[in-house]
Amino acid sequence: MTPPAEREGYWYPPKAHGQPYAVDILNALREYRASETAMRRRTRNSMAMGETDLLALRYLLEAETAGQEVRPKELAARLGMTSASMTALVDRMATSGYITRQPHPSDRRAIILRPTRGADEEVRHTLGKMHGRMIEVAESLSDEEAKAVLHFLLHMREAVDEIDVDGE
Repeated sequence: MTPPAEREGYWYPPKAHGQPYAVDILNALREYRASETAMRRRTRNSMAMGETDLLALRYLLEAETAGQEVRPKELAARLGMTSASMTALVDRMATSGYITRQPHPSDRRAIILRPTRGADEEVRHTLGKMHGRMIEVAESLSDEEAKAVLHFLLHMREAVDEIDVDGE
């Protein structure tokens, strides 16, 4: 194994900021993201869904579990979609049997989107084994390791969220 201080990453110089494992950590994070992206692609293919459809279904399943009602406008905002694109997504997912449109209980002009029971079962079947394996890995960490990983990931998310692609 190459000593940490001598390794480089695609974008990173060796021994970034004096921490010998910094580049290794960032490379491992990039490799994890690539693996996760490939897994999500396999999941979408097995469910015959696009990325946005799968994100929408995941959000609707989470909202259902939390007892929250989701209108198309709220889902569009969450996914950064236009009204026309949301209409097409809802039509496609309803036709495929993943969601239903239900009348809003207090606003007769509005509808609520709900995942179907079949969608929930398919997602659980498709992703259950993978989520189980991920939980096993997370549960294998000591309290100290878990706190360090959590600290790292939260700070990495903050660092990425602060990036402005326009350079401002």
